[in-house]
Amino acid sequence: MDNENLNAISKQILEASITVHKEMGPGLLESVYQQCLVKELSLRKIKTEALVTVPLQYKGFILNKDYVIDILVENEIILELKAVEVILPVHEAQLISYLKFANKKLGFLINFNVRLLKDGFKRYVNNF
Repeated sequence: MDNENLNAISKQILEASITVHKEMGPGLLESVYQQCLVKELSLRKIKTEALVTVPLQYKGFILNKDYVIDILVENEIILELKAVEVILPVHEAQLISYLKFANKKLGFLINFNVRLLKDGFKRYVNNF
């Protein structure tokens, strides 16, 4: 998928995330936002997969460690959802690791536990 299409889908992801946040409000469990966001994106005819497993690979070997992506959009964009007071460096490292392990260009770290969603929405790139 080219960068123009990735950016167009990114806009839809932001709008869908804002819609979910306005509808549900802050303070709920991450799993609630995950289910609602998957539904909101599907209503917009955007393909999503929830809880996608990515194995850890090292020197061509698949190791006995899997990581789970919260939502994979159009098989290209990783969404890592949080419902926390503060985004910590470990949360950012988690998304950066997923981008690398899954060989994806673009990801978003979305914290729904904020008053305004724009304050909890952050974009990350990997060779974009």
